Amino acid sequence: MKHVAVYTDGACSGNPGAGGWGAVLVYQGHEKELAGGEPDTTNNRMELMAVLQALQALKEPCAVTLTTDSKYVCDSIQKGWAKSWQKNNWKKSDKTPAKNADLWSRLLALLDIHQVTVQWVRGHNGHPYNERCDKLAVQEAKKFS
Repeated sequence: MKHVAVYTDGACSGNPGAGGWGAVLVYQGHEKELAGGEPDTTNNRMELMAVLQALQALKEPCAVTLTTDSKYVCDSIQKGWAKSWQKNNWKKSDKTPAKNADLWSRLLALLDIHQVTVQWVRGHNGHPYNERCDKLAVQEAKKFS
């Protein structure tokens, strides 16, 4: 199984507001940048979209090390929250609706295909790929400002 390092970030000017996401995929020294955005969105949706688009770009099942500065993404995957929300018809433990169920549904399907290990990194702290993803995300968000 191929191992791919994936780095992601999301950005939003206002929350909600104009948003963007960026991802860098690294495989055997080759890098691929992905980016996109939406005119009216939230930061968490952009964080999720970055991961979703990066995993969708993989053409076969891969072992993935995902590095993100989003605690929302990390905790929801690592602590099993997203799977619990799905199992409980997209309700959280307090019975309120889980946000971003549309994106989580798609992402959970991709997590079943790929072997994903999630690593959290502090944002805006000099991590080269995190800074690069942030720059991509901010550039995309500015297109809608």
